[in-house]
Order: sequence, then structure tokens, then C-alpha cells
Amino acid sequence: MPRSVVVRDEKCKEKVLARLDGQYLSQQDLADHLQIAQSTVSKFLQRQPVDRPIFVKICAALGIEDWRSIAAPPPRKKADETENSDFEDLEEVITLPTPAPTSVLEYPDGEQLAVTSSFYVERPPIEQQCFEEISKPASLICIKAPQKMGKSSLLARIIQQAKNQGDATVIINFQLGEKEFFTNLSAFLRWVCDGIILELSKDNQELGTELLNQLDERWKFAQRIGSKVAVKDYLERYLLPKINQPLTLALEEVDRLFEYPGIYKDFFGLLRSLHQEGRQQEIWKKLRLVIVHSTEAYVPMDINQSPFNVGLPVELPEFTPEQMLDLARHHQLEWSNTEVQQLRDMIGGHPFLVRLALYKIARHEITLAHLLETAPTAAGIFSNHLRHLGLILTEQQELGAAMKEIVNTTSSGKFSDAVRYKLKALGLVNLLNDEVTIRCKLYRLYFQNF
Repeated sequence: MPRSVVVRDEKCKEKVLARLDGQYLSQQDLADHLQIAQSTVSKFLQRQPVDRPIFVKICAALGIEDWRSIAAPPPRKKADETENSDFEDLEEVITLPTPAPTSVLEYPDGEQLAVTSSFYVERPPIEQQCFEEISKPASLICIKAPQKMGKSSLLARIIQQAKNQGDATVIINFQLGEKEFFTNLSAFLRWVCDGIILELSKDNQELGTELLNQLDERWKFAQRIGSKVAVKDYLERYLLPKINQPLTLALEEVDRLFEYPGIYKDFFGLLRSLHQEGRQQEIWKKLRLVIVHSTEAYVPMDINQSPFNVGLPVELPEFTPEQMLDLARHHQLEWSNTEVQQLRDMIGGHPFLVRLALYKIARHEITLAHLLETAPTAAGIFSNHLRHLGLILTEQQELGAAMKEIVNTTSSGKFSDAVRYKLKALGLVNLLNDEVTIRCKLYRLYFQNF
């Protein structure tokens, strides 16, 4: 009998489709990544028999660590002949050795790591500094790093520390805001206030109703006194006194505001003002702020109105060789400094790329040598990441032109601050004074022919 398997049932099929939609542009995209025929991917998704090694390979590409959880033998044509053989084939594969128990590995999807994750890499003294700062009245922490460097994972740990010390906590992600809320300052500030109230009252509907009613009443004066004054007055008179505990307010993806000049100057000025009020009024000592962003403010801003030059600045660095070696051992890889340096020569200490490489190697999906050989190609494990960056550079032609110049010339060109900082936010380049350099060999090789 052919050793093939199928997706077990419709529920498993839905799980597979969700993974596909979240990680790949199409069936063809997945097929290209695995270097298999698109028809094979289609059979897999339609619950038709697929050769077992291919089935396992597709599951791994979709981040389904335990492929057996969704697998079943193909429908039996002749019960007498196949009743036991298919299951015997499945059992045969179950005994195949793996380099690390899949239950202890975590697929690196580039998103926030759980607070309990053993794969979080501390970057001393950053964590301890943040924990100490968030315990101070009227504190402000500004976390800056390019995409996929671990900002959200660090923020999660700061928020957990705030909870442990008895704070109420709220996280507002500006990427979740619909465009209509960014049309003017008043609409934006009302959206922020509503978000704070909703988060604070998730488990207390009565509190939420009371706070929203008070905000509605106060907002009637916004046109006369200004929305910034209305927000400050509402927080000072109603919200902060009502919650009877410190409030740690975290703002994620604040870079989005740079695209809205009618908002960012006033909002950032308001944040700085609220922070400074904590030096003068007891009620404002209850507010602790955490601002998370990917790049410097590349827009005109009065330094006396900016929240980015006060408080504790935190810039996340790449992993060091020692941190990479320790992380490799967490993946149960018996590596030395030699393997670490070989990987660093290609991708540097980029946290997301390092974790993805170690995960794939630990699962025996690829060897280090093959990974390095195929890294900048469509067949490499970084292909999805590279294609995503390529799409952004294609859509934003000014960035694409700058990137092409950077990788194909030895001298650093002259670029606008917006271009330089946007490329830095994407994690593609390093900035040193006026010099712009490619971040790692992987990006240079891939974008040479962009």
C-alpha cells in the first residue's frame, strides 16, 4: 500500500486554511516555498491523499508542529486489505527520531512571545531598568527598535511587572485604529479615551458605563476649551481618581501618527505635558507611560513638545553571539561559536531571523549549510520575510530606489530623513550619523537584483 495520509476532518482543514491565510499569499506561494507542485498543495487542502513525507513538510511550513494531530489514513477502498496497514504505516513514522521534542519548541511567527516563554532572550540591563522605571510615579519609558526586534515581547513583560505591583494596565495599538479616527485631533483623542475606558472596564460593566457617561458630559465642552484640555481635565477629575490605583498606559505603533501632521504634534505634546504634570500634582503621579515605536520621529517636532527626549529611552540591540549560543542550546542544538558565527555572517543578530533559523534546524527541516546556501533565494526559509519587505519597497518607490542604491554602491548616498528612518524602521539598514549601511549580508544578496 502507498504510504500516504490525508487531513483528518473538516475541523482540521479549517485549522490548516487559517494557517495558510496567515502565513502565505496563496497556495502557489506555499508551493514555491516548499519547491513542490501547486497541485500537491491543493490535494493536501482538499483532504486528498498526499505522500507522507510531503504531508509532514507542508505541516512544518504551516507551523503545525504535531502533524499527527491532523493526519488520518486515506479512505479504505477494501476493508479487508487496508484495515490495519495504513495505521501501521502511521505508527512507523511516529517512531522516527526528532532532534528536539516538538512540544518544547515554539514557532517564531514574529509576534509577541508569551511572558512564560523560555525562548525569550533577556538583553541586560534593559529588562531590569524598565522594571525599576515602571515602579516610579509619573514614569515614562520610550522603547525604540526596528520591526521584529522584540518590542512587543519586552512590553508584555513590563505590563506584567506593572500588574504585579498593583497597577491598572491598558495597551492601545494605533495600528488597530480605523482611518476615520485619524481625521482630526478631537476624533483621535476621543478614540484614545474610549479605548482606555474599554480596557479598564472589561470586567466591570458598571464602571465602564459610568466612565463613558462622564466622558460624554465632559466632551460637550471640547469645542469650547479644546480637546487636549478636555482630555487632561477628564483624566484628572474623573478617571484617575476613580480607579484608585496607578495606571500604566502603553501606546504601541505610534509611528503611524507621523503620517498625520494634524494629530502628532498636539498628541505628543499632550503626552509630554501629562508626564511633566506628575512633578507638580499628586494625581498625575498615578500615570505611568510606555511608548513603543520603530524609528526616530522623522517629522518636524519642537524638542520641548516631544515625549521621546524625556523619560527612560530604551533601544533594543541585536542578539550577541553569547545570546545566540544560549538560544541554540534552548533548541537542544549542540553548537559552538563556529556555527553561531557562520549564522551571524549571514543574518547578524536579528532576533526574528535567528529564532526562525534555530527552529528550522532544531526540527531537522534544514541543515545550517543548506540554510546558508539558500538563505537569499526563493527556496530559503527567509523567503516569506524577504518577499514581505520587497512588497513594501515596491509599493513605496522612494524606499525601493534608495535601497537599490544602498546595496549596489560602496558610498552612502544622501537620503531624506523620512527615507532613512523608514528603512531603519523596517530593519533593513543601520544608521551612523549620515552614513546608511545595509544591515546584513542576507539583505544585500537578496536586494542586489531588486
